[in-house]
Amino acid sequence: HSRKKFCNMNLLAIENLGKNFGERILFEGLSFGLSKGDKVALIANNGTGKSSLMKIIAGLDSADEGEVVFRNECRVSYLQQDAIFDDNMSINKLIDSAHNKISILVNDYETAVEAHSESNTQKTQRNLEYLTSRMEQENAWDYERRSKQILSKFNITNFDHKVGSLSGGQKKRLSLALLILENADILLLDEPTNHLDIGMIEWLEKYLQQQKITLLMVTHDRYFLERVCNNIIELEAGNLYHHKGNYAYFLEKRTEREINFDIELSKAQKLMKKELEWIKRQPKARGTKSKARIENFELIKKKATTKRLKQEINIDIKMDRIGGKILELKNIRKSYKDLIILDGFDYTFKKGERIGILGKNGVGKSTFLNIITNKEKPDSGKINLGETINYGYFTQSSFGIDEDRRVITVLKDIAEFIIMSDKRKLSASQLLEHFMFTPEMQFTEVKRLSGGEKRRLHLLTVLIKNPNFLILDEPTNDLDLLTLTKLEEFLLQYKGCLLLVSHDRFFIDKLTEHLFVFKGDGVVEDHYCSYSQYRKKQIEEEKEFKKIQHLEKENSKTKTKSKKLTFNEQYEYDNLLNELSELEKEKKKLEIIMQKTNIKIEEITNTSKRLGEIVTLIDTKEMRWLELDIK
Repeated sequence: HSRKKFCNMNLLAIENLGKNFGERILFEGLSFGLSKGDKVALIANNGTGKSSLMKIIAGLDSADEGEVVFRNECRVSYLQQDAIFDDNMSINKLIDSAHNKISILVNDYETAVEAHSESNTQKTQRNLEYLTSRMEQENAWDYERRSKQILSKFNITNFDHKVGSLSGGQKKRLSLALLILENADILLLDEPTNHLDIGMIEWLEKYLQQQKITLLMVTHDRYFLERVCNNIIELEAGNLYHHKGNYAYFLEKRTEREINFDIELSKAQKLMKKELEWIKRQPKARGTKSKARIENFELIKKKATTKRLKQEINIDIKMDRIGGKILELKNIRKSYKDLIILDGFDYTFKKGERIGILGKNGVGKSTFLNIITNKEKPDSGKINLGETINYGYFTQSSFGIDEDRRVITVLKDIAEFIIMSDKRKLSASQLLEHFMFTPEMQFTEVKRLSGGEKRRLHLLTVLIKNPNFLILDEPTNDLDLLTLTKLEEFLLQYKGCLLLVSHDRFFIDKLTEHLFVFKGDGVVEDHYCSYSQYRKKQIEEEKEFKKIQHLEKENSKTKTKSKKLTFNEQYEYDNLLNELSELEKEKKKLEIIMQKTNIKIEEITNTSKRLGEIVTLIDTKEMRWLELDIK
């Protein structure tokens, strides 16, 4: 990449960037920049080159035109969708290896200290001063402690494990933890929330809200977009649209643009009709004005014949009738050696139920779905399935088809059409088009699709079977926002039973009103509420628990505390609780402002920014209070 001195606050500038994939143009003429503290999300449909753009910026791919310019000494860390490591290396060795910039710096500093103690020369002194400054800059003094702390946040605790023994999700979490430890000037994140459970996502959300962090990310997580990002770049039909604000502001502006586009399109079509009549009357015109008018006609024609992927098909599928008996689980038990998944689980499903399943990675959510669908056997208990039940099961794994086949053929082999509730027939091609597969894409070989497009096709192979009991295991991974919206529209109309595992809080909030929460050790809690209501109740319980803990510690440690802390530490300790109380009050006021319906965009942006600062301050002060409290 080019590296030039900037005269402004920009850390990165993208100038007229273009990339082709064979004859297909992914993008061209892209220009934008990143300044310190910017948190920018890139939004685009699957297959438009989001990951390619990230790789070009990270230096792992080259552009066909344009350039990427960094400020001098700017450090960049890149999180790919698929983590790449040496499988034979242990996690400990990976942390300490040359793959990590901070560990190299720590080793260099320790070597410089040793060299200076052996030979106190001007050269060793200068080198030690330089490395001491770098250690300060990189916050590397307690690197080992921080590395273990951050890795544990992502459920990586056995540091002797070989990287090759980790699952794809664990490798993604490991690469995310190592990226945070690198302490770079710019973070490039490609779908950072994939393979993270909700607790990890919320921790990452708070971490990235820090003012000092600058990032460019691709994500479909809408709560993440709303709470972390202050800029959104939208790539649509080769055009780049800049939105200075969060996800709510972006939606408002995109809606305005689409309304204006439809008005302009209607005008262009009427104008084209008039111009076409003139062209037919003047086929051999050679005058300058006539030539200009013909050229202008071509521009109008291009605008008037622009096709939008916006389909207004009402996908209300006619399902097989569901009888009185659906699915009954009685005293289900399942464990793998010491790992208990279910310990006497009982539940009887009712018509039209929409249940969300929550829980940390590894507590058995997918195993539960496999037991329901008879892919795995329980250790004991009884499963009674109604005779009329037709499962549709979308799994996290790939759907194993011949990738040399065309998209339309894959779907037609299952069914030529599906029947709507009003007896209309919807062809396989129409269903594909509704989910953003253009006629051209339908005749493309599956191997030419992007990862998100393949998952979208996999989902359609499940939906076209007309299931009346739909089970979706992490359906939102790698799907773009437009596809998610289409899928939500379909599922909101869906009248069968829905069982949904998802780390996408927005998705699960919108589609479910009843939760199974897997707590581990075979415990499954049943909550009749939305995710947001459940999370609010959980936060209140956590705060109450902390208060009780604090009171207990106060009673037992008040007398000894003053002996263990210095005068300044005791003063700080006494004031921290008051500061935390004031910050909590301000946080509640800001949350009330954010819930108003008539709030202006500028106020949303400022309030959201301050809310992020408050959350970070609360976390920092709570950590400091705990440090002093355990002394």
